[in-house]
Formats: sequence, C-alpha cells, structure tokens
Amino acid sequence: MKKKLNHYLFIVFITFFTLSLLTSCQDKPIKQGQQYSDGRLPLSLNISYPNLDTPVNITDYIMQVEQIKTASPALYKQNEHIYKAVDDWINGLLASNEFHKVGLNSYEMAGQDGFGNVHLTGYYTPIIKARHKPTKEFKYPIYKMPVNYKGQLPSRQQIYKGALAGKGLEIAYSNSLIENFIMEVQGSAYIDFEDGEPLVFFSYGGKNGHGYSSIGRILIEQGEIEKEKISLQAIRDWATTKTEKQLKALLTENRSFVFFKPQYNADVKGAATVPLVANASVASDKLLVPLGSVVLMDLPLLDEDGQYNGRRETRLMVALDVGGAIKGHHFDLYLGVGNDAGKLAGYYNHYGRAWVIKP
Repeated sequence: MKKKLNHYLFIVFITFFTLSLLTSCQDKPIKQGQQYSDGRLPLSLNISYPNLDTPVNITDYIMQVEQIKTASPALYKQNEHIYKAVDDWINGLLASNEFHKVGLNSYEMAGQDGFGNVHLTGYYTPIIKARHKPTKEFKYPIYKMPVNYKGQLPSRQQIYKGALAGKGLEIAYSNSLIENFIMEVQGSAYIDFEDGEPLVFFSYGGKNGHGYSSIGRILIEQGEIEKEKISLQAIRDWATTKTEKQLKALLTENRSFVFFKPQYNADVKGAATVPLVANASVASDKLLVPLGSVVLMDLPLLDEDGQYNGRRETRLMVALDVGGAIKGHHFDLYLGVGNDAGKLAGYYNHYGRAWVIKP
C-alpha cells in the first residue's frame, strides 16, 4: 500500500511539474518573435553552433565590407582576418554551424531575457520635404549647430518657444513637427526642397547637451500605447491624432535636441564613417559588439501591417553605427532610405537571435 501511495504521489508530482513547465513556457511572450529553443544562456556571449539557413543577403554583406575597406582602411585592417575568414566560409558553401572550419567561432548573445532573444529595432534615412524659407505650411525650422553660443544651449522646450529664432541657424523648414523629431531620432535625413535640385543630405551636426528621455516610454507610462505595440510607427500614428499643442507637450518631455549639417552628394554614414548598406549594417552597443564586428542574425520577418507571422530569415550583418538608446543586447537594423524603409523601421520592435563571429 505504501509503495502504491508513493508511486501515486510520484505521478502526481511529475504531472504537476510537467504542467508547470508547460505553463511557464506558455507564459513566455512569443508575439514579437521570441524563441526559447536554446534554453537559458549563462554568459553574455556563448560559443554555440546555430542551425540556420544560408544568409539571404550575401551580396549586400560583401558590398558592405567593400565599403569598409574603401572608407575606413584602419577599421578594415583591424578586422581583416575575420572578413577574409568569413569570405572563405561563404566561398566554401559552409553551413551556419561550421565557422570553426575557417578559424572562427560563433558566439551567441544571451539577449535581454537570457534565452537568446536580442531586442531588434529598425532605423532608416527619411526623405523630408522642406523649404529654404518659411511659409504658412512649411513653418517648422531645422537648425544647424550653434557656434560660440554663450552659456548652455537651450532645451527643446526653449527652442520650440523661439530661443534660437533669428540667429541665422535655420537651414530648412519642414511641414511636420513629428517628422523633424523622427529625423532627430534617425540621426540624419535627405531633404527634398522640391525645387528640381538633387536631395541634400542633412547629417548629424551635434546636440544641445540636455538629458534624453524616451517619448515611447512616456507614452507607455501614460497608457497611450501598449508596451508590446510601441514602435516608431505607433508614435507617428499617435501624433497624427493630436493637436500641435498636445504634440509639443509630449516632445518637450525630451529636453535633448539634435542639430544638422547639410552635405551635398553625400552617402548615409554611421558612427564608423562608413557608407551604410541597407539590410547589411546595424547599430550596436560598441562595449558589447565593437564597430566592425560581423554578426550572424536570425531575424523575424514582418508583413505589410508590421505583424510577425512566424517567417524568419538569416542575415550576415556588420556593426557600423551606435545610438543613445542602443544598449546591451539590442541591435538597430539599418533598413535604407525613404518611405518603404521608414514604414518597416517604424514597425520593428521585435526579437531575434544573434551570433558574433570572431576567433
């Protein structure tokens, strides 16, 4: 009787334990592309051998490395042994778990949750319509960096109230305050003055030195947008339903302000001063993934409505940019120029897996 009772209790325990595991797995979020197949990873970077499809962007990756070789010989030389070994891996038609055959290893990132889920967002280069002089419609100034300004530069709120007006710092006027702000977030934009002349690249020119606050976080805290749905596109959609006064009230919560520098016939470049190739470069936390690093990524694909429906693809990427909000196990994917890239970048707030490829 005692044996039967012990057996019964054992079965009850196993059943309860199994149900607990199933429940805990079901409780883990998956809607943003999370996966848990690799279990908990003990280190920030873990040697592992991924079983992934062949990268779909080999041509773009090769083009990106060529851009590094041309634009930044020092960065190329620093990583030359890795780039050449990856070339051998590509030419040898090796699998994703065979980097060791060319003298490299694949180090899986633990992700923000310790299960390998690396946070992915997207950025792009906007094309913004503007005018050289203000009009009734094009009334929102874009400024260049003040030089020899006495004292601390004004906050965003002070700038919106005219603190820099009339000082000869206006380099363009757009018809959208939120697009100006998104341009600041992206760090650059092409400006279309709609005058028949080529687009002018406005590169990052500096900032006012005030503290940065995430308006996405503020909108979540205010209950305006759900945490799982926050994205650049969601913020843009929110802004279209608000008055200018309401929009300014939100934007001024971020005291930081970005200035720009017009450049003609210029390429889009990241922090490494290398022209960026869409879908082959990422912004990273350089303390964890240094500039020039090669990263093998397993990415969730989004449909036209920004939804993840289970489709994924493999890409080879190079870390060539940084960002104030890009910390730890977080990559910002560079997706290109214009509206289509902007729409996709606006939706990305998902999770993928990433392996840093190095000796």
